[in-house]
Amino acid sequence: MSDSAPAGLPDRPADRPVDFPSGFRPAARALLVDHDQRILLVRFEFPNRSVWATPGGGIEAGETIEQALRRELIEEVGLHDPWIGPHLWTRTIRATRPQGRWLGQSEVVHLVRTEPFDPAPLLSWEQLRTEYVHELRWWHLDELAGEEAAGARFAPASLIGLVRAVLADGPPGEPYRLDR
Repeated sequence: MSDSAPAGLPDRPADRPVDFPSGFRPAARALLVDHDQRILLVRFEFPNRSVWATPGGGIEAGETIEQALRRELIEEVGLHDPWIGPHLWTRTIRATRPQGRWLGQSEVVHLVRTEPFDPAPLLSWEQLRTEYVHELRWWHLDELAGEEAAGARFAPASLIGLVRAVLADGPPGEPYRLDR
């Protein structure tokens, strides 16, 4: 893996600050795309639903977005030293039943281009399941649409359209804002 930008993409941007809303858990996620245009997603199994989402997770105290994303990609999918690309979107989700100190989560999603690889998380599956992670899978865009038609849920709900736009047109000039 390399920190240099893949052909046709801009150099990696600086880890520019994001204003996370007060009271929301800050998180970093990756739209992970390989050279075959496949997307790696994580299946989360919550008590009341199953959802496919981009890999990533909470930003720990003292971490930058890039540091958190690198740590999460190692822990969750086993990807070391990836090229961290442009900030694609920010999504803030208000919890319907806030628990603990968080009112919800605010996450930034960056494009991460990589060579194809077999996910091999640093964390054990027992550890991942405590974080509701139950499956890692590479998807082609047409497979995502088929799964959605069959009832699968994706987060964000507009994930397929976002992926389609990024694959067809490249990263947006300014990150999309997705709030719920």
